[in-house]
Amino acid sequence: MSLISTLARLEAVETGRAQPVATVRHRHLTGRPLVCVPLTTAGEAGAPLGALVGTDRDAPRLLVVPQPRDRDLRFAFLAELADVVLPYIDSYAADVEAAERSETDPETGKRVKVEVELCADAPQLIVPSRAGIDFVRLLGRSMRFRRTAEQDPEAPHPAPPRVPLLGRWLTHYGERARVPGSALLLALTDVLSRHWATGQSSLEDQHLGALLAWIDPPEGESGAGAALRAELLRDGRGQLVCPPAGPATDPAFDNKLLAPAIERYDRARTALAAAEDGVEADDRLGELTAAEQHIRELVASRTRPTWDAVWQGLDLLRALPEGGHAADRWTRDRWSFTGHRDRVLAGEPPQPRRDDAVTAANKLATREREQARLEAQEALDDPLVMAGRRLAGEAFAGEVTDVVMAYGEGRRPVPRPLVTVRTDDRPQPAERARVYRSLGGRPQAAEFVGHEDDGALVVLRIVDKMGRGKEPEPGSLPEKGDRVCFTLFEHEQRGGAKLPDPEETPWTHGGPPGDGSPPPDAVTEEDVL
Repeated sequence: MSLISTLARLEAVETGRAQPVATVRHRHLTGRPLVCVPLTTAGEAGAPLGALVGTDRDAPRLLVVPQPRDRDLRFAFLAELADVVLPYIDSYAADVEAAERSETDPETGKRVKVEVELCADAPQLIVPSRAGIDFVRLLGRSMRFRRTAEQDPEAPHPAPPRVPLLGRWLTHYGERARVPGSALLLALTDVLSRHWATGQSSLEDQHLGALLAWIDPPEGESGAGAALRAELLRDGRGQLVCPPAGPATDPAFDNKLLAPAIERYDRARTALAAAEDGVEADDRLGELTAAEQHIRELVASRTRPTWDAVWQGLDLLRALPEGGHAADRWTRDRWSFTGHRDRVLAGEPPQPRRDDAVTAANKLATREREQARLEAQEALDDPLVMAGRRLAGEAFAGEVTDVVMAYGEGRRPVPRPLVTVRTDDRPQPAERARVYRSLGGRPQAAEFVGHEDDGALVVLRIVDKMGRGKEPEPGSLPEKGDRVCFTLFEHEQRGGAKLPDPEETPWTHGGPPGDGSPPPDAVTEEDVL
């Protein structure tokens, strides 16, 4: 946690209201996100109880599993979910634009640019909390390997046709959510916590109602009091007025309301199966319908408050201007969505249960690179974030007091001007260490020369982005009196070493192709008794 975040939390405790830790929105929000508020059954991992899902704030679609232990009812729920999610995804798959991408020429081995299709936009999924992302990932893993009746007519419990496809998409979104800065699948509590600091712990921030109470408390009430009320206030039946943000349910709801309702549904279904004539069957069917409707009302009562809270949080985020680099990160999300769309259309198999060594190493390297890139871009977009980096000694800002023209030593003299910056910050770069400033959206590098005036003056040598002439191009150098900000961290992250192909990796890391095991040792005389 940065010093700025710590100070903001202390101020939130003192003032009773969440304090901003960002001046811009660091995540992209589409104009029509798909919001999903899932609900699961207690005591059984991955057993859905229901969900409120849709893109229309005023008209969500309620999906319910009246008996979560029934496999057929679960599949019916997943099929309904697929009927909502897949058309939403497909609506973005056809709208494409031309884009260039670098690829390796198989004949020459050189990098060449080719023109490919890129989806103009991408579908965005919003869940209330981090646990919702875990549930999406769990659903994807449980669905993508299901066999349908068309694929395997002898399957004992065939899945509806679109369920495996939904599992592949949810798996992709769950994996993409692990990439820092990605916005394809967002947990609203994480996004709000990135932009506001509350006076409670990060674990308590995962309760969406309490988090919003700190950020936007009711008139005349402190954030701490409103958050406590959101967490603990119960109605006359002993039920939470502000239910958890899902997918877990409250034990009081499970024991007092849900369990009796499911027992009533089971009795009605058993009675309907035992009905002997048409009149009795009609009566039993009415009882079953009433029992199912009662469960739907219970699930709606637990999900609707969270649904409204999600849209309230989105309104708060939309009030912030979008950061300059958020669009670039969203473009990488669009590439990710387009690539998975192409794999699905090409008929490739679903994602494996476990990645091979090369794929896993590439994913880890990508996430590390994107994390460093995200931290750098957020600091460049947001002066409040940059202030935290300055307090940590990772950047410094000040006024240019002198610019002296100098040239490098060599056959061809190149400009290496010395720039002196007066700053109140206290950076401690090593001798000849590189520092960077943003020049027209691109990083300009300089070398640290030394300190003067007891550290108040920092002398730098500019080394690039000045053109190819003997004299620097106009605008490429700061002028005396300019305010500048240099960072000790790089603005763009370099790619790592190229990993070998899976076929060229040793058997200890998943290769060569085959069963993945080394050949057995030859039988010797000592092996035979």
